[in-house]
Amino acid sequence: MKRPAQPEDLGRLFIEQANAGDVDALTDLYEEDAVLALPDGTTAIGKAEIHEFYTRLLADRPTFTAAPQRPALRNGDWALTSTRFPGGATAEVAHRQPDGTWRWILDQPNLLGE
Repeated sequence: MKRPAQPEDLGRLFIEQANAGDVDALTDLYEEDAVLALPDGTTAIGKAEIHEFYTRLLADRPTFTAAPQRPALRNGDWALTSTRFPGGATAEVAHRQPDGTWRWILDQPNLLGE
């Protein structure tokens, strides 16, 4: 399983793993107690709920396309990542792990909520 060496790697790995249908690898992009905003306005809290959401989302094998990613805004072991896509933008907070890799702790997949 590929581990993100930089916070900007998270978005690229998300696209690769989602298109491969690898729910376990997607879930591994998140910290244990991460929070993911869901399309219905609720949240998935923790890896178990995030895994459950991605299992449902990927069941129909949707295709995700890469979009321009902004450079991460960093402050020590924390980084704000974001990606623009047609009709919206994402915002995520990434945290550097003790091994130097990065995981998301907060994930808002669509700021516009569309």
